[in-house]
Amino acid sequence: MQLNGSQIVIECLKEQKVDTIFGYPGGAILNLYDELYRHRDEIHHVLVSHEQGAAHAADGYARATGRTGVCFATSGPGATNLVTGIATAYMDSVPLVAITCNVGLSLLGKDSFQEVDIAGITMPITKHNFIVKDINKLADTLRRAFYIAGSGRPGPVLVDIPKNITAEETEYTYTAPKDIVPVTATISQKDLKRASDMIHGSKKPFVMVGGGAVISGAEKELEEFVRLVDAPVCDTLMGKGAYDGRKDNYTGMLGMHGTKASNLGVSECDLLIAIGTRFSDRILGDPTTFAKNADILQFDIDPVEINKNIVADAQVVGDIRGILRQLNPMLKAQEHTQWVQYIKSLSDKYPLATGEGLTGPYMIQSLYEKTDGDLVITTDVGQHQMWTAGHYKFSRPRQLITSGGCGTMGYGLGACIGASIGLGHKKVVNIAGDGCFRMNMNELATAKRENVPIVEIIMDNHVLGMVRQWQDLFYDENYSATILDENTDYVKLAEAFGIKAVRASNRQEYEAALDMALSADEPFLIDAVIDRDDKVWPMVAPGTSISECREG
Repeated sequence: MQLNGSQIVIECLKEQKVDTIFGYPGGAILNLYDELYRHRDEIHHVLVSHEQGAAHAADGYARATGRTGVCFATSGPGATNLVTGIATAYMDSVPLVAITCNVGLSLLGKDSFQEVDIAGITMPITKHNFIVKDINKLADTLRRAFYIAGSGRPGPVLVDIPKNITAEETEYTYTAPKDIVPVTATISQKDLKRASDMIHGSKKPFVMVGGGAVISGAEKELEEFVRLVDAPVCDTLMGKGAYDGRKDNYTGMLGMHGTKASNLGVSECDLLIAIGTRFSDRILGDPTTFAKNADILQFDIDPVEINKNIVADAQVVGDIRGILRQLNPMLKAQEHTQWVQYIKSLSDKYPLATGEGLTGPYMIQSLYEKTDGDLVITTDVGQHQMWTAGHYKFSRPRQLITSGGCGTMGYGLGACIGASIGLGHKKVVNIAGDGCFRMNMNELATAKRENVPIVEIIMDNHVLGMVRQWQDLFYDENYSATILDENTDYVKLAEAFGIKAVRASNRQEYEAALDMALSADEPFLIDAVIDRDDKVWPMVAPGTSISECREG
């Protein structure tokens, strides 16, 4: 049938079973929005307050559901406002398709009004991007975009469509989406045999779980693998929930703000099995001393990550679930009771403290207890993020949604809205610092408009907490530009958006506020005032060995 470009875009989205789009209209994308209006009963459009919020919401939707998130933006500043969200998705391997519309082909390259080379700008932070200059290639380009975003190691793809292409007509034929199959062709029997031999020869193995295990849906295979290896387990920030954080052999997060049991255990093990993790600098500390007593066995879907940040003694390349499905039958059940009990004794000896009064750790532990550990949680970036990672026991994949690689302040509220919508308006809680919240607090309007039952918890210490912590520890207490002393009333601010809000300054007030927020069927904000000098412990100083983690 003959359709114009805008109609083709909508039909291709329907092919991909897209049910939600996060976006903000403008001149160059008006044709597309006009067509979207006609399909509003089939595809729900969420009008955000800022395009960055659209990218973060699409990201949160994708992480919560495992489906590809979609966002729209117009040309120029609309498109550039997506950039931080695209970079965030890229660093954490999140499937995202960003569709922007540019000025017409005849105006490209002439510094036209609201013209920006968004494809050029986003080239380093996308898996791929496209400029569609031929209406006949539009449908196939969109199909390729979704396939690229969701296949292999997922990531964001941008499609930029000049305005005239959205109006021109061509023949359209429905095409079913190409099946996305796990990457298993790279998994060699030789590599599996080498891995099996290393595991059978180990006396002190340690399993380190990263985001790849979450993305591949390998939680059942991972649980069986750990049982066969009989090893303690730690995780990265992105790996939370892939292995049940309530189990006795789970030791917590590894790295700069990891637990002492994880950091000491990895430093003492004789085999470190890294599953779906890229060994970021926040994990390694001093790379020359990292796991210095161990052979390193790395499983990852991306061959580029092998030997990039740390040299592996052996590796298996492929989908994590596929690797474990093939490797598990090759393993004989091992027994390392003494080693596992020793690591458990470290967890008992060095527990995470909650402090006195209303503290970040106490707030997270209370949230965990009141929700039986069943919440989906989003966070912004900083102290509150690390307290959440340490004190909430995540028991399933996709339960923690946070910006790991890019460390994007202002990420959480948009991601929380997107996650809640993706999960059918489920209760989702965002944990933020006041510095992060201020960056994208305008998305409260989006939460109210969509009436999502989210809870925004602000850990309000009137400073940029993590930056101040570094200034305190490493910069002679020179608190340069980190004090937020204007005393913004976040309760009144939320009420101005039509959102219920409560302030809490002690444990009793917080408990009462939390009860109200968790029972509400609409957006709710808690402004929890905590001490500005509370710190995240343990902590490994930058560039030092993870075995040298300080407790405070």
